[in-house]
Amino acid sequence: MSTQAEPPYTHGTPERCAVLLVNLGTPNAPTVKGVKPYLRQFLSDQRVVEIPKLIWWFILNGIILNVRPGKSAAKYASVWMPEGSPLKVHTERQTNLLRNSLSQLTGDPSLVVDYAMRYGSPSISSTLQKLKEQNCQRILLVPMYPQYASSATGTVCDVVFSELSKQRNIPALRTIKHFHDNHDYIAAIAKNIREYWTLHGHPDKLVMSFHGLPRYTLTKGDPYHCECQKSGRLIAEALQLNKDQYVVSFQSRFGRTEWLQPYTTTVLKNLGAEKTRRVDVVCPGFVADCLETLEEIVMEGKEDFKHAGGGNYHYIPCLNEQPVWIDALTNLVLENMHGWLSKSKVAELEESRLRAMAIGADS
Repeated sequence: MSTQAEPPYTHGTPERCAVLLVNLGTPNAPTVKGVKPYLRQFLSDQRVVEIPKLIWWFILNGIILNVRPGKSAAKYASVWMPEGSPLKVHTERQTNLLRNSLSQLTGDPSLVVDYAMRYGSPSISSTLQKLKEQNCQRILLVPMYPQYASSATGTVCDVVFSELSKQRNIPALRTIKHFHDNHDYIAAIAKNIREYWTLHGHPDKLVMSFHGLPRYTLTKGDPYHCECQKSGRLIAEALQLNKDQYVVSFQSRFGRTEWLQPYTTTVLKNLGAEKTRRVDVVCPGFVADCLETLEEIVMEGKEDFKHAGGGNYHYIPCLNEQPVWIDALTNLVLENMHGWLSKSKVAELEESRLRAMAIGADS
């Protein structure tokens, strides 16, 4: 197996630690031209669509990619921000805030904090190459999914491991599998909700909507459903809600197969039919607002609820750049980088360089 060429190396160059945040991804533009390659990459992932490859290829290229890009582009256009895709904008902001927070707490000038997208850009491959060029010899991989799913965290790990397998000088790697029950994450979600209620009052029902997955993922051993349920229970306990005051549901169903239930759409329609005076929806499985929250929940969810006869409909935004979330993310990173962070030892590095030169090193 051939390996990639290593970048030029100079003895005495300090090794660096890196934190790599990875989120789902986004098209480059809210147009058919921008959406189509993104959908092709996303829906070609066999962890995302577990249908025999040859059969799925004909369905994807013969039907879906000729129909869905136009519809998806219109949805993206409805939530697009002046700076770009909401998910990319928020992820970039979170990265910058995390970098500043870690810098202040550690005082480590060698620490690198960057982000990548599993689908679209910046790609995992290009970002890992950037880290390689900065001599990052220890990398903490942080998939930005609180609950583990094979089709989310699993596929991020696939790509990272595959890219590292092409390197000759492979860095040390640590991965965060999940943080669905992490105390700081739960506290951040609860505080975000409480602050919203302080400004806008309380609902009759809180709907915690998580991204949906096919039902067979649960029977095959994916822990996602259980982790969503645990997150929902812990958030409810932090808010001191009883079982009648909240419901955990699943959104984004695609295709005809059975998915994890109850479906968010069905829950909202039923609450509307019951003439519920006010429903609040929050999406704890997303740490940044994106198409699935801003279009599917804010727009489509509101229509489902009100058309069925419901009253007031509120969406509680994701954590995004909330200081309590940046603090939680900082703590999560520090816990998982234990023993890796230290201030640069300039004198020791220079001594190492001189010893190398003395035995014939070129640089």
